[in-house]
This record gives sequence, C-alpha cells and structure tokens, in this order.
Amino acid sequence: MPTDDELPEIPVICEDCDTRTAVPFSEVEDAVTRHNEQLHDGEPGAEVDPEVLDQLNDLVAEDMGLLD
Repeated sequence: MPTDDELPEIPVICEDCDTRTAVPFSEVEDAVTRHNEQLHDGEPGAEVDPEVLDQLNDLVAEDMGLLD
C-alpha cells in the first residue's frame, strides 16, 4: 500500500467561497468537514471536485470489476 507521501493530492472546491485547494488524500474527509463546519455551519459547501470524484469512482469501479 502506498504511503501518504506517495498518494496524490485531491482537489477540493467550494463554490460558495469561490475557493479551490489541493489536499493530501488521507486528509480530504477531515478538510472538507472542517471547512463546512467553520464556514457553513456544517452545511455542505466544500466538496471534492466533482469531475475528479467521477474519475475516482470510475477507477474504483474498474478495479473492483464492476464495469465488466
């Protein structure tokens, strides 16, 4: 399994704040939750870039053999 240093950074966007950042893979969930709690009273705002999330979903589905 890759180490944290070998994992890609994941783009996180918040259209409400008009911000975009890259977060280490292992920190994505915490970073999104923290942003939304601090800036949006826990409501959804920040999220993984939807285009990247679609690509990740496709890769996982392919790896699991779900697209066969």
